[in-house]
Amino acid sequence: MILPIFLGLVAAALIVICFCVFFDQAVLTRRGTIYRAKTRHKNVVLTFDDGPSPVWTPLILDELKKAGIKATFFMIGHHVQRYPEIARRVVREGHTIGNHGYAHSVLLYYTLEELEEEVKYTEHVIKEITGQKTRYFRPPKAWLRRSEKEKIKELGYEIILWSLNSKDWVTFSHKIMVDFLCRNVKNGDILLFHDSGGAFKREGGDRRQTVAAISLLAKRLQKKGFDFVSIEEILNDHKHGS
Repeated sequence: MILPIFLGLVAAALIVICFCVFFDQAVLTRRGTIYRAKTRHKNVVLTFDDGPSPVWTPLILDELKKAGIKATFFMIGHHVQRYPEIARRVVREGHTIGNHGYAHSVLLYYTLEELEEEVKYTEHVIKEITGQKTRYFRPPKAWLRRSEKEKIKELGYEIILWSLNSKDWVTFSHKIMVDFLCRNVKNGDILLFHDSGGAFKREGGDRRQTVAAISLLAKRLQKKGFDFVSIEEILNDHKHGS
């Protein structure tokens, strides 16, 4: 009796992992969001989700500083409260903080009132701890209905998804991640990485390959003529149709 249940769980886990590796669910919810900037310039944006992490965010910040890159960190409100000094370091070093919700909950299950409360409370937490006012929202798992997108925009946010997913939470080689990104990169791409979490949890995880990917990705994309710019800069290009 136990063996069939165990095999069923293993099979289900493999299906989930295969889905995550070979398909990016964000393509289903891109309408009404910004996932790539309209720009002729060879610019890309580096983004990190689910932090801050007391282990991985400092290491990622170190690598970004060495490479001279500014990034956007879409932070979970609860993690900001748990690791306030790390969140403050992100701001001190010139990076942007985005709103990723308070508890990384799938927002499809929220009423519009609950959604507004979560977004505003996370905004309050980030502002109180870091002094930075968030202007960019990224929904956990990328899932949002049209009515939810409209509500978030009413609250003064740009909804930012991504055009290229590093799959760093299910890929076990930074070289594979970088090869994939460099083969597919286009002007105005928004790249997704994570500084916390894993395949089945929203905190912790092993981000060693993410850390290792940063310097290699920077060297290879810069060699191809790409610049890493801030989310503000690339959205300014997007709005002016550069």
